[in-house]
Amino acid sequence: MSSANTSTKQQQIAELARAHPDWVLTTLHHHIDIEWMQEAYHRTRKDGAVGIDGVTAADYETELEANLEDLMSRIKSGRYYAPPVRRHYIPKADGTARPLGIPTFEDKVAQRAILMLLEPVYEADFLPSSYGFRPGRSAHDALADVRTGFMEEGHRWVIDADVSKFFDTIDHQRLREILDQRIKDGVIRRMIDKWLRAGVLEEDTLRRSDTGTPQGGVISPTLANIFLHHVLDEWVEKEVKPRLRGRCRLVRYADDFVIAFEDRRDGERVLDVLGKRLGRYGLTLHATKTRFVDFRPNRPKGHDPDTTFDFLGFTHVWGTSRRGKRVVRQFTAKNRLARAAKAVRDWCKSNRHRPLSEQREHLARVIRGHCNYYGLTGNGKRISMFRELVIHAWKKALKRRSHDSRMSWLRMNEILRRLPLPDAKVTRSIYAS
Repeated sequence: MSSANTSTKQQQIAELARAHPDWVLTTLHHHIDIEWMQEAYHRTRKDGAVGIDGVTAADYETELEANLEDLMSRIKSGRYYAPPVRRHYIPKADGTARPLGIPTFEDKVAQRAILMLLEPVYEADFLPSSYGFRPGRSAHDALADVRTGFMEEGHRWVIDADVSKFFDTIDHQRLREILDQRIKDGVIRRMIDKWLRAGVLEEDTLRRSDTGTPQGGVISPTLANIFLHHVLDEWVEKEVKPRLRGRCRLVRYADDFVIAFEDRRDGERVLDVLGKRLGRYGLTLHATKTRFVDFRPNRPKGHDPDTTFDFLGFTHVWGTSRRGKRVVRQFTAKNRLARAAKAVRDWCKSNRHRPLSEQREHLARVIRGHCNYYGLTGNGKRISMFRELVIHAWKKALKRRSHDSRMSWLRMNEILRRLPLPDAKVTRSIYAS
């Protein structure tokens, strides 16, 4: 029953936001009750790593109703303390490490409760060009949007943009000013401020900053979307497009975005001012990773050969269909393929002592997951290549396990017959409506 009641409340908030796009909303937190908190708990992942307090989801559930009642009371009264996130590092394919913030489980529930208030408001405001971390929208939708622009609207020039350390450099004061334009509910804003100030705990050292979104929590992508909705999406829609000669299309997934143009001069003019626009809000375009790409299918001979671009893990390039028509192909980007292959090699090396059946189950999940994302029409060769890389990595690990330098493909094929890995399959048609 709580899910239905919460859904009804969210619909009411969404209808209010749509009906009054210029209103600043000051009273939303009254929607939070015990059913709302139970739904926030239900929507929170239970299998994540623990935060600085060491409390697991199972621990929290032992006295769930009392814990949720207490959490709700602290949120509404202002007594809630936002704990620092625990810093953890994940190795990257290039040998560096990516920092990951891990909030406490209770903090995840609290963030979800506030997100459930923010989401219906901003979903009424967000533009179709934004795809990341929004209900009912996916990276595949963004990829289809990009392809449509080239195939149906004649876009031929692309700003392939990269914002340097976006999530770490969002200016808190600028974010507050943007939130002021839509949300001034005291409970919501107080909670957001607490998360912005919570900081990161790393090796017993607490670090706080005036920039960046809360790390690791569900509130962070939404705050980032709100920031870029104002800084980029609305700017392109309301100020840029009316001044252009040809058509233009922005497609953004979180901080990853491309802007495609029908007219070359339009693209060059926008690129000239894009950095200045972002700079007004404390953001910086990466000097070497931001490119202006000539994406014409028939370029003059001797033209710049750098005519492809990567977006959301796919390299975009013109090709020819079986019927001889020029089409946009989307292949797994080489760096993403290399990253995925390294992750498999590392796992096989670390887990070669496990029973073969367990290893097979994990690797089968990896192949299926890879195909679920990269299995677009026309990308069959790249996903088949990934499957072969998985088999080679598994064979190499088993060779080390058995200390048998003669571990042959005959033996490996016997294992694969007994414990077969799934085929690499195209799972998403680019022609589906």
